[in-house]
Amino acid sequence: MIKLVIFDWDGTLFDSIDVICDCMLNASEAAGVAKREPEDIKEIIGLGLVEAIAKVWPHETREKQDLVIENYKHLFMKGDYEAPLAYPGVMDVLNHLQSSKVMMAVATGKSRRGLNRMMLETDTGAYFQATRCADETKSKPDPLMLQELLDELGVAAKEAVMVGDTEYDLMMAKAIGMASIGVSYGAHDKLRLLECDPIVVLDDFSKLIAVIEGEL
Repeated sequence: MIKLVIFDWDGTLFDSIDVICDCMLNASEAAGVAKREPEDIKEIIGLGLVEAIAKVWPHETREKQDLVIENYKHLFMKGDYEAPLAYPGVMDVLNHLQSSKVMMAVATGKSRRGLNRMMLETDTGAYFQATRCADETKSKPDPLMLQELLDELGVAAKEAVMVGDTEYDLMMAKAIGMASIGVSYGAHDKLRLLECDPIVVLDDFSKLIAVIEGEL
């Protein structure tokens, strides 16, 4: 029986990929680092900022990388963009799980400030019993944030499932012996997610309930 569903945030619950790409590309331009494209940024969505910047700009100095990070934080928190919308079916699923007394948590590459802001803007904080951010623990795909969530909520890995849109989400679940479910509409494509051995990769988030209640 599944007691806990752990969700990634960006690209899984909320359509924030374009916002992240725009903020990151503007931050990098202001920092004077090598030009990158949106596809380069999608590749690292889900990682902690330090790990993400090092992956996209590996040949820049640490000083330049840190400048990109600070610029990104400023632009993201400044918030000159519309609040991301939930993907179709997300709110119905969250409401169903809440009414069914299934615990929910978030494991994200966002910072604590960033996640708190998004939860406030989307009025979703009450759905989740626990959250873990990349600036509080090790970045995905290290499974430490999942283990911390399990420990906090008193749940075994076999009683939980990770839902995410990137290989980083699914890899950290696999590393800890936790089942995973991918969603195909986010940052990484379906074939890439399937290589991480999820139960299924969903094109439609609303089908998540049937998978959890029928197959897990």
